[in-house]
Amino acid sequence: MADLMNPSELDAALDLGNLDLTSRDEMINELTNRDGLILDIVNGHIRENLEDELVQEALKTGVDLRHYSQEIEKELAAVEAASITDYIGESKKIAQLHKEMKQCDSILEQMEQMLGTFQQDLGSISTEIQTLQEKSLEMSVKLGNRKELKTKLSSFLDNIVVSPKLVETLVNTSVVEQPFMDALHELDKKLQFAEAEQHTLASNDVSDVLDKLKTKAVIKIRLYILEKVQEYKKPMSNYQVLQETLLKYKYYYEFLVTHSPSTAAEIKLEYVDTVSKVYFSYFKTYQSRLIRLEFEEVPTKADVMGAEDESRRSIQLSMFSSSKSIRSRSTVFTLGNRDDLMNNQLEWPVIIPVHSADKRFPYEAIFRSVQFSLIDNVCAEYGFLVHFFRVRGEKAQILFTNVMERTLSLLIKSVESYMEKCYDCIGIMLCAHITMHYHELMKKRGFGALVGFHNQLLQILWPRFTFVLSQNIHSIRETDPGRLTELDTRPHFITRRFGEFYSAIHTLNDKFPNDQTVRSMSLLQVEVENVILRMAAEFRERQDQLVFLINNYDLMLSVMQCRTTDTSKEVMSIQELLNKRINEYVDEVLLPHFGGMISFVKDNEKMLESGAGGSQIKVNESYINQIVRGFNQDHKKSIDSINSDVMRRFTNFNNGTVILQSALTKMIQYYSRFHKILSQPPFKTLPCRMDMINVHHVMVEVKKYKNQF
Repeated sequence: MADLMNPSELDAALDLGNLDLTSRDEMINELTNRDGLILDIVNGHIRENLEDELVQEALKTGVDLRHYSQEIEKELAAVEAASITDYIGESKKIAQLHKEMKQCDSILEQMEQMLGTFQQDLGSISTEIQTLQEKSLEMSVKLGNRKELKTKLSSFLDNIVVSPKLVETLVNTSVVEQPFMDALHELDKKLQFAEAEQHTLASNDVSDVLDKLKTKAVIKIRLYILEKVQEYKKPMSNYQVLQETLLKYKYYYEFLVTHSPSTAAEIKLEYVDTVSKVYFSYFKTYQSRLIRLEFEEVPTKADVMGAEDESRRSIQLSMFSSSKSIRSRSTVFTLGNRDDLMNNQLEWPVIIPVHSADKRFPYEAIFRSVQFSLIDNVCAEYGFLVHFFRVRGEKAQILFTNVMERTLSLLIKSVESYMEKCYDCIGIMLCAHITMHYHELMKKRGFGALVGFHNQLLQILWPRFTFVLSQNIHSIRETDPGRLTELDTRPHFITRRFGEFYSAIHTLNDKFPNDQTVRSMSLLQVEVENVILRMAAEFRERQDQLVFLINNYDLMLSVMQCRTTDTSKEVMSIQELLNKRINEYVDEVLLPHFGGMISFVKDNEKMLESGAGGSQIKVNESYINQIVRGFNQDHKKSIDSINSDVMRRFTNFNNGTVILQSALTKMIQYYSRFHKILSQPPFKTLPCRMDMINVHHVMVEVKKYKNQF
């Protein structure tokens, strides 16, 4: 390989530089100072050569590398000689190729010149385009400014110019026609625009014309609205129709508020004054006509629970009495169908006096009609005030108060005046509940303008109800049984009145519970129970006393259970008293017929239960024989007598059946116990035991009276 290289190529390959063989030590030092870099490179080449497949194969076969290197060099020399021969053989083609390459270089040079010229042309075009873009942008800005100026100028002219058509419409067209309202809207815009642009000459030029048109419109609107307000004063006017008509033109008032506040204030004041008088007159007349339809007979201060009916008084006593009272006081304390008003008639149409001239109504029906009419009118009026006069919140409440204050005061005074002489507890409570119901109705509608009015009514009704109820309680407390004209074992009229009254108040109080009413009714019940005990004390016989108590308790219970539950506190209290008196009466009614047997059973049962022996119990055989014979002979007659006595004494057949069954059951129990005692020492050896009637035979006799009632 080295033989093929010339000296210069060999020097370049070896790269000996300025190598000085005499300076061996310096060279070593210089190589050493290169930080081993060359050694690392050489080591790397050695490793790469060792990894070569041919080198590895030569090492494995043990070939001499020097001989192998010489062979390789010979092969390379042969290849080089062949290559030179081929190159000489192809020299013509290579020369032709060289010529063609020069031609291509010439063509490419021409194309380069053309592209340079084209690039210069493109640069000049780009500059022209940029210039055109700038001019286009400038023209676009100018166009936009002109359009904006045109729009503003057009809008200014439209808002400032007063057309002849506008003048003609506002001057000659009626206010009820739609063109007038459209023209008024246009005038409103022009007035507001002229005020905003008052610094311009154009605005000053048309201000005089606009002021004249505004004055003309204000005059026409004022006359029209005042004319409609005056129609409220006409008889038989329909207020809601008038309000709906005014609401169609509520913009007129809005125009006046903006451009003529004094005229708007005048119209508002006139409306408030006129409508206030109209409502006052209407409700005054309506209420006075309704009150004539009230029942002629109404409760008075003499119609209390403890007072006797007129039918019970003698003619002589009535001649000396100056106070008038209702003929039958039973209706004063009975609810009847009066609560239908609370169930399904609260929102019925109001009473029309002309159509109901031949009818009569209780006060609560008249009260409901007035209150419902008030609610209808008030809701409509409040809605009108809010929408027409454009007021909200506190301002709306003040305006509403100005309109309805006189009317509400009239109704308050009317109710207060009536309640001063009213003694109808049920009617007063119904009026209070009607008021509370309408108060809740107003809350559901989101209308709170009548809250104060309803509170005032309740402050009148509830104290009056409490007062009248206390008068009834006082009348019961002051009742003197000795002064009553008729007193027998039948239920007393006070008992029935209390039962009916309690049922009525309890039914009404369930709808709107009131603790004070519950406490007052409990006090009334205590007083009624006390007066019944005082009446019972007027009878000499104990059985008559018990019969009187049982009949009265039973009547109270029967009436109260019609409208209350059996688990109510008051019903359970009366039931307990009734059961106690029935048990006591049963003992009393058995004593005349079976007194000996009952005494014998009670005395000997105690001794036998205490563990006394036969020697300690005295056996009176003749007395026992007498009891046995008496029972055998008289038990049927005694049962029949008891049955007759119960049928005669007790007015309620169901109650009589219960009492008779209780008495006969207790008689059988005593007889069974009598049997049991005689079956034990020292009585079981008595011969009379053989004569005793079997208990089952007695039970058969008793069953005959099971269905007497």
